[in-house]
Amino acid sequence: MSWKKEIDELKKRENLAEAMGGPEKLKKQKENNRLNVRERIEKLLDKNSFHEIGKIAGKAEYKSNGEIEKFTPANFIVGRGTINKNYVVVGADDFTVRGGAADASIKEKQIIAEQMANELRLPLIRIIEGTGGGGSVKSLDKDSRTYIPANPGWEWVVSNLSTVPVIALGLGPVAGLGAARMVTSHFSIMVEELSQMFVAGPPVVKRVGEDLTKEELGGSTIHSKNGAVDILVKSEEEAFEVTRKILSYLPPSVYELPERVETQDDTKRRDEWLIEAIPKNRRKIYDMRKIINAVTDKESFLEIGKNYGRSVITGMARLDGWPVAVLAGDPHFYGGGWTADSSNKVTRFIDLAETFHLPVVNLVDNPGFLIGLESEKQATIRHGARALTAVYQASVPWCSIIIRKVFGVAGAAHTNASKLHYRYAWPSGDWGSLPMEGGIEAAYKSDLEKSDDPEKLFKEIEERMESVRSPFKTAEAFLIEEIIDPRDTRKLLCEFANITSKLRKKGKTSFGLRP
Repeated sequence: MSWKKEIDELKKRENLAEAMGGPEKLKKQKENNRLNVRERIEKLLDKNSFHEIGKIAGKAEYKSNGEIEKFTPANFIVGRGTINKNYVVVGADDFTVRGGAADASIKEKQIIAEQMANELRLPLIRIIEGTGGGGSVKSLDKDSRTYIPANPGWEWVVSNLSTVPVIALGLGPVAGLGAARMVTSHFSIMVEELSQMFVAGPPVVKRVGEDLTKEELGGSTIHSKNGAVDILVKSEEEAFEVTRKILSYLPPSVYELPERVETQDDTKRRDEWLIEAIPKNRRKIYDMRKIINAVTDKESFLEIGKNYGRSVITGMARLDGWPVAVLAGDPHFYGGGWTADSSNKVTRFIDLAETFHLPVVNLVDNPGFLIGLESEKQATIRHGARALTAVYQASVPWCSIIIRKVFGVAGAAHTNASKLHYRYAWPSGDWGSLPMEGGIEAAYKSDLEKSDDPEKLFKEIEERMESVRSPFKTAEAFLIEEIIDPRDTRKLLCEFANITSKLRKKGKTSFGLRP
């Protein structure tokens, strides 16, 4: 007795599932310059590596003789495959079937994607488009009742933040639960002019008096600047490329360590221009990203959150092949001073480094917290204190290179003062409780007010203070451990990565990433 008839039936149903939302919906997807869900999975994963789970799950209609007449597949595809020969779990929305709405979804498919990644300890990639399994008013007609909202499987979503890398790709309009799934991740990616994200879309928002297009309401420019999205790309193909690159820096789960890769970049490489990278005029700025690229392995730096909290630069790179987390000040924005946004950016980034056992390299140029009325309105000190707490909570190896400014409470967050000071300073280092440029007015206010010639007195005080400002005098008191030739920075950082490689610890940390 053969089971050929049943196997033929299985193939028939699989073919129906591969038709997705049908020719018209697929045509419309293409006309909107968006790939369909199966094309996306194919381009993301290694060739022929995808193993789909629950392919024939959906809603069927039958003829009187019991034969299947019509089939609508679930609007969520789940399975596992490989990227660079390493296994990952993929959960992907199919916008061609009811735009990802709940009335076409099978919630158990989303749940198994999250659970599979968690229990098999594999990275999870969410490809999100539509409501992502969120609600639809149409379900009220079908069910003839309402319901109290719940997010099925959210316990796995939360658990994954402290267990496996989660990368969310918004590849079209993303709303409601889909938006929540986007941001409850370690890395979120949007495509310029192709992706939008909102709590509720334009038709719903219009009812509260705001008539906006999808781009006006939740375009990628908005969300890359407000911190909701980490990386902005120009195409779906670039989103897949960035996803693959992100995974190369991370372990499959917190129960493993990030892997070292072979590199041809000399650990003793000395870029001569570094000796003059920092202008002697303290009012002049410089390119911190150029310095980052000079001291890390060539073409290894991947920036995260470029358009948000812009006085701070964050990203991943390699040193002698070892993955590290890079934190740096950007003098182009508030002189590198920490705002409420940049403080939150620092906190989240340190959480990321701690979760996945990435040593931190901090290239320091921080004049302190941003001051003024707007800063107070933003509760900068509250957010800054959280960032300082994150620094002190971190257990990963930490190396600070003081490039220029280190002032105030924010400056003190350049390292955990209670631990070994694994740090170096460039000769351009400039530090204290307050920047001298503003500190003189504060400290000598009374004297200046009483003086017959306050301008002359100010200059005298400034000259006197300048004489003690030299970093070499700090080094004399051993308040900075080493002042180095900037050209030696790469060699010393590579040494740090190698020396501390044995200190990295597997396993869950006391806290995971907070989205």
